[in-house]
Amino acid sequence: MFEKKLMAGWGDMDFNSHMRNTAFMDKAGDIRMMFLSEHGFPMSELMRLKIGPVVMRDEIAYFKEVMLLDEITVTLGVAGLAPDGSRWQLRSDVIRPDGKLAARITSTGGWLDLNARKLIAPPPALLATWQALARTDDFQELSTSIK
Repeated sequence: MFEKKLMAGWGDMDFNSHMRNTAFMDKAGDIRMMFLSEHGFPMSELMRLKIGPVVMRDEIAYFKEVMLLDEITVTLGVAGLAPDGSRWQLRSDVIRPDGKLAARITSTGGWLDLNARKLIAPPPALLATWQALARTDDFQELSTSIK
């Protein structure tokens, strides 16, 4: 499982003094982009290829609070993938300093051709990068988004 330690910062907090719901989605987005960057696909490479990840659905389950300045661990695994890589489902867990699960984010998306503005299968090296991610226990094969 790919993981990073991140900080719950001032801008991540809500009126109730705990991490706001959209901050959890931001951390899940950050970990996706960190993974891609560390595996040869930083934003500059995606722009060169004229493709980008597009999320079509996010689901969040909340379990425990995260407070200001907590050091959290955010994980990334693949919960679903089409054989051609055109559709994917990624899972991120946000874990508190005490080891308890704070939230689980499941994001479903695909690869967008930035010129044609339609979903595509990624180039083989990018597909291999997604395939290299650890699979979740409930991994499922998805159907292609290519019509």
